[in-house]
Amino acid sequence: MDIKYFAKLARIKLTSGEEKKFSNDLGEVLGHFKQLQEIDTNGVPPMAGGTELRNVFREDEPRQSRLERTGIEQFPEAESDFLKVPKVFE
Repeated sequence: MDIKYFAKLARIKLTSGEEKKFSNDLGEVLGHFKQLQEIDTNGVPPMAGGTELRNVFREDEPRQSRLERTGIEQFPEAESDFLKVPKVFE
């Protein structure tokens, strides 16, 4: 693998030590892919995803929150259902 070419494409500068290290690392990764290509996958059905799980949807219905009023009585100032805070900008 020509790491210098990839480094040029990525517009990064590598030292000679980094070039050697990344070249070895890339060679190992490609070696793993070579091993995967040797596996016999005949008779294995293709997958569209990694799981058979499906999302369960429910109707979006409004409901009362248990925590809706919690803490409002402890806040220094409140008006209706809103908490009043000091101005951030003048």
